[in-house]
Amino acid sequence: MSEQHGFKRINFFKGFLTTEKDWNDAEQYHIEKRQLHARSLHAPGVVAGVGGDLKVIARARGDMSVEVQSGYAVDGQGRDLYVPEPVIKTINPDDYKLPQTVYLVLRYYEEFSDFIAYKENLDYKGHRRVLESCKVELSQTEPDAQREVELARITLEKGMTRVRDARDASDPRPGELDLRFAPRAGVAGSWLAPATKQKFAATITFLRKCATEFARRGVHGARDASATANAVLVACLAESVDLRNAFGLFELLLDAQGELVFDIDANHGEIAQKRELPNTAARSSCCAAGLARASAMRRA
Repeated sequence: MSEQHGFKRINFFKGFLTTEKDWNDAEQYHIEKRQLHARSLHAPGVVAGVGGDLKVIARARGDMSVEVQSGYAVDGQGRDLYVPEPVIKTINPDDYKLPQTVYLVLRYYEEFSDFIAYKENLDYKGHRRVLESCKVELSQTEPDAQREVELARITLEKGMTRVRDARDASDPRPGELDLRFAPRAGVAGSWLAPATKQKFAATITFLRKCATEFARRGVHGARDASATANAVLVACLAESVDLRNAFGLFELLLDAQGELVFDIDANHGEIAQKRELPNTAARSSCCAAGLARASAMRRA
């Protein structure tokens, strides 16, 4: 049974004599459909909000061991990778030709389990279950997104005796956990309620209009604020915004608005003196409005 030739679903009828092949085909049908769905509608990677999000942390023991927290991921073939409990992994630098970048990856595997043999007739025996699981492994090669999910990478050097969490997550040093390349599973569509999506879009549109007006008056910082608002609005219209990222996007918007206010203060005294903008608080009204609407959206 293959998706290339269509999916055949088992059909029971009176008098149908089933065999193990029929039941295995029935299971395979659901496996292939589920994996096709995952490959087509979800980007591979770590699924946010399950367990500890598969985050990798140093164990603070002064050694080369790390802990992979529990969580769930989907690989490039649409297979489920579930880690129910934290996993400890120890890196041995002697296993590598240093300097070397080592990748911590999650790989799917399955194995037969629950073997049974019937003593009445030993021809009837087999495994009653197939265990779908995954393994946390160390690799020296760049991860293949089709068959594994990267969780972290570490650059090893000679004389290294411990692994640490990165002091600067955006620029990890040798011996520090680099989590920048761990992919995040994507979703199809947005989970926001329609009314909440409208509030969000209305807020972004309001901020964009404010920034555009200041840009017309020659405020250079307003161009960045307008561009940021446009980018967030595109994400909203593409149904890519929900509670996983909405407030992070708002933070970007408010940062851009803050730069706009600073630019007006520093370089555009003539605008600051206008009647409609008597002080900094008034000039940042778009920020205040954005915050108020964000707060209302959070309560909703």
